Order: sequence, then structure tokens, then C-alpha cells
Amino acid sequence: MTRTIVASATREIAIGFDQPFCVIGERINPTGRKKLAAEMVQGNFDTVRKDALEQVAAGATMLDINAGVTAVDPNATEPGLMVQTLQIVQELVDIPLAIDSSVTAAIEAGLKVARGRPLINSVTGEEDKLEAILPLARKYDVPVVAISNDETGISMDPDVRFEVARKIVQRAMDHGIKPEDVVVDPLVMPIGALGDAGLQVFALLRRLREELKVNTTCGLSNISFGLPHRHGINAGFIPMVIGAGMTSAIMNPCRPQEMEAVRAANVLAGVDKDCGTWIRTYKDFRPGEHAAPAPAPLDGGARRRGGRAARLGAQA
Repeated sequence: MTRTIVASATREIAIGFDQPFCVIGERINPTGRKKLAAEMVQGNFDTVRKDALEQVAAGATMLDINAGVTAVDPNATEPGLMVQTLQIVQELVDIPLAIDSSVTAAIEAGLKVARGRPLINSVTGEEDKLEAILPLARKYDVPVVAISNDETGISMDPDVRFEVARKIVQRAMDHGIKPEDVVVDPLVMPIGALGDAGLQVFALLRRLREELKVNTTCGLSNISFGLPHRHGINAGFIPMVIGAGMTSAIMNPCRPQEMEAVRAANVLAGVDKDCGTWIRTYKDFRPGEHAAPAPAPLDGGARRRGGRAARLGAQA
């Protein structure tokens, strides 16, 4: 069974079909958040700290870290901010991180200071991206998110997106990266603009699981973009994509309705052993309240790393 291993300084998480769904907290991202972007530019990381702690408290399995505060000369600004942000978050929480950037220098700067085994977010099927990012994934022995678009853009044909994913997996193997270290993003389209967006992603997920045997992720809230009451759509989407084979998602764990859907799907998929997490989280639940997640035991997808080196197998 395919398992993608990510890790913090002391804890390993397995992303896999036989594991609880991996919730990658999306909040530490200044894109579309002017206040957060302005704070980070000024060296103020109060909101970053707050978001890190709140997402972990809400049940995030990992945190996505993005420091893209400006489109003006990001090669100059983003690497330093990425390093600062990672260092601050790592001092506060001990869960694996995803280094999220379109700037290669920022990804490499982050890899140099990240503890454990982070996830690179991301590489596309574009030739320049493949040749820039895959060598980094190999050098630092870390997994990578593969986004199913290339020089032609995002295809509305799910078969084309599947072939882009296949290409990235093959190219990763050419660089010595195993398929289990490639987490494919099949690209979720907004259902309000494309009526069969849900059907497309369900079909893609089944093919990615059965044919490429890779783990998967997505920007979960893309499905509801432009619609009212987006969290209702998101909550309905979660168990359906899990049932189709998705193993992780970049999402907001601070939305109780969506996290309830994740936990319920874990129970129904048989990956919440003896319904333990559900019972710990909701045993005192009362209608109209939002349950705070109870601490999960270190079994299943989470394991203490028992003194292993902070960096896993970094290669020169």
C-alpha cells in the first residue's frame, strides 16, 4: 500500500489509502489576505503564530507554509520570509510542514531550515519546473506535490490532466524519486462554473489510485468557489473525494463542519480504529456546540521518531 512519509523534528505522519485523511492547514498563506501580507512584510508574525496554533488545535495533520507576500521581485523577498516563517512555526508546533512556493529559491531556502521531512508544494508538468524542483526533492529526500498542468495550462479534459500526472511521476522516477513520494493534485475545478467538476475529480482520483498508485491532494475549497454557503459544499465534497481515493487536502481545519466531515469519513472508511478519534472528540458533544478535537494517540498515521536525525537522508 502506497504511503508518503512526512515528518517534523520528532513526529512522522503517513499519508496513504489505509491512513486517516491528512488535513493540511491552509491558513499561513498571505495570498488574498492583505493584512497578513502587510504584517509579514513588516516583520510582524503575530497572525502567523495565531494561525499555526489554532490550526493544530483544530486538528490539522500538517501545516502549509506560504510566504508569497508580493509579486514584485519575489526572488529577492520570498526566500528570507520563508525561512523566518518556517523557523517561527517550528518553534510553536511539532507537526510536519509543506513548503509552498512558486519560487524555486524560496523552496530551497525552506528545505535548508525545515526540520524532519517536509513536503514540497509544488511542481507542475512544465519543463522548467520539473528540472528545477525534482532535483531538490531528490537532494533533500522529500516528497513533492505534483500539479496536473503543464505549458498548455489547465486542461478541462480530465484524461489530459491524468497524462500530465503520469508524466510527472515518470520524470520523478527518472530523478530517483519513488512514486510514493509524489502526491498528485488532480486540480479541482469550481462546481459553480463547471457542472461536472465533481464527477471529473472522482474519476481522476480512482485512476490515480488504481493506475498510478499515488497519493493525492487538492485545494479543497476550490470546489465551492463563487457559491453561497461554501462550507456546506466543502463538507459534502470531503467524504466523496475520500471515497474516491483522495488521501489529503489543503483546507481550513478551523471550520468545524468540514472537520466533522473528515472525521466521519475516517470512521466510515475504517481508518479511525475502534472509532477512537471520533469518540474522544465528540463524547461530550452537545447540539449547537462545536467540539474541540481531543489529542490523538501516537498510533496509526503518527509516530514518534525516537531520536532520528532532524533531516532524513539529505544528499549532497
